[in-house]
Amino acid sequence: MKKNQYDLIVFGATSFVGQILCRYLLQEFGTATSSEKRQLNWAIAGRSKVKLNQLVAHLGASANSLDIIVTDASDDAALRTMCMQTKVIVSTVGPYALYGEPLVRACVETGTDYCDLTGEAQWMRRMIATYEADAVKSGARIVHACGFDSIPSDMGVWFLQSQSLLHYGEPCTTIKMRVKAMRGAASGGTVASLINVVRKASKDTNLRRELANPYSLLVGRLDEKSSKKVRQANVKSAVFETDYEAWSAPFIMAAINVRVVLRSHALNKPATALKYDEAMLTGRGMAGLSRALAVTTGLGGLLVGAALPPTRWLLEKFVLPVPGEGPNEAAQEKGFFDLRFVGTTADGRELRVKVTGDRDPGYGSTAKMLGEAAAALALDCSVAGGFWTPSTALGSVLHTRLEKHAGLQFSLLEE
Repeated sequence: MKKNQYDLIVFGATSFVGQILCRYLLQEFGTATSSEKRQLNWAIAGRSKVKLNQLVAHLGASANSLDIIVTDASDDAALRTMCMQTKVIVSTVGPYALYGEPLVRACVETGTDYCDLTGEAQWMRRMIATYEADAVKSGARIVHACGFDSIPSDMGVWFLQSQSLLHYGEPCTTIKMRVKAMRGAASGGTVASLINVVRKASKDTNLRRELANPYSLLVGRLDEKSSKKVRQANVKSAVFETDYEAWSAPFIMAAINVRVVLRSHALNKPATALKYDEAMLTGRGMAGLSRALAVTTGLGGLLVGAALPPTRWLLEKFVLPVPGEGPNEAAQEKGFFDLRFVGTTADGRELRVKVTGDRDPGYGSTAKMLGEAAAALALDCSVAGGFWTPSTALGSVLHTRLEKHAGLQFSLLEE
């Protein structure tokens, strides 16, 4: 079987995000027969041939030449066969803690590169601890968290540190990310992943301890005991931000983003530790404080409700979206995000950058980020095998792709 028959295969193409991703890839790259597009030979895969055919029909006539591969996430032999046909597998099949491991294992065994959009830190830690040594040997490059969690945070810190080295000759040792503005809605798949984590953590003391550790991803090649560490800040309630003269509240994605950023920092073999935290700005004055308190209370109530079986059932039955549901195309196009980063060097010099996206964070923008990360992994990546983060695997290549094609902008802010 020809290993590089395809540059990449979208596994889980009929999922909510998978469909958006396929629409983006078709728009940007066309198919193998498209001469007017950027060149990328890709195919779609999933467990239902009927649904895959329906997806092709929905995508339109230009998708008719797309190859279809029928593969189940639990069929190890079929997964290995699929992996042997491509350079990269991009997976949208979640919750990854429930369905993701067999594909990661198949990619590692066959030396196939892999990326996904997981935000499940506990699953990422287990995959790294279990498979990184074998990935190094086989040459498989595994890159988790290639969506809104955690490309804007990870690449935002990468950009800020690049600017700090350029302007000051040294990196920042303290960085804060604050969500200035954002519009978007959650899909059922994202909610299902969150509920699964909360459900397991409510019964597992070790998992709760792991989820509380901002350095939980310092496993695999990284020696957790010898890696440079510092006590990390963690915004858990309403806080007044002197940097912005505004109130802030906890940011739900900080739980994964902080861990990815700290893994990136450790993979870069730093001379000093990095202090990094995230929160969302809610405004000034009493109105800002009221919003910060409302966000804190709402987020706490959701987590408590998800931990208790009776309230979890009520939430899933009547309140939260189910897997396969999410914002429509119009809502995706109206969405956006604006993230601000403040960095400080060891001697007190400050630098500020912003990262913006032109679609809703979780879906319209995530599909574009994931598509460009997968394409970069297939066509432009030069790192060795192992488990990487977006910035450490793809760095400047991904930065260029995101700005040129994915609607993200990275900007240095003047004082």
